[in-house]
Amino acid sequence: MIIRLATAEDVPAIVALLADDELGAQRETPHDLEPYRTAFAVLDASPHDELVVAEVDGEVVGTLQFRVLPGLAQRGMVRGQVEAVRVASRLRGQGLGEQLMKWVVERARDKGCSVVQLTSDRKREAAHRFYARLGFQATHEGFKLRL
Repeated sequence: MIIRLATAEDVPAIVALLADDELGAQRETPHDLEPYRTAFAVLDASPHDELVVAEVDGEVVGTLQFRVLPGLAQRGMVRGQVEAVRVASRLRGQGLGEQLMKWVVERARDKGCSVVQLTSDRKREAAHRFYARLGFQATHEGFKLRL
């Protein structure tokens, strides 16, 4: 598996991965890529964000977004925020997600982060077991306000 920064050409494959599960199928619109292309341009220009893809035999089979969050709390701790982790449903359970997460943890270390954090929808129980197996702890309760 190769992990690399995503390019604009990867947007359709990334959106397909985002839509490749029960929750994503309800909230993603792979038939209308324009909002995703706009979001990609913002991410691509940001010095704090990295959108990556995982490839196997030239096919995009995984993705995640990594963001470095500098802060003042906890003596200026720098956090690594992980978002939108996906592996193609037909390949789950083969270790690709674990490789992807190990990569992002090392990336966070390289960027000076003291912690790697993520959120996961409460309905994604298998994902919660996966993150716990990798050493992540459910230490906080998350809150969202839709605008």
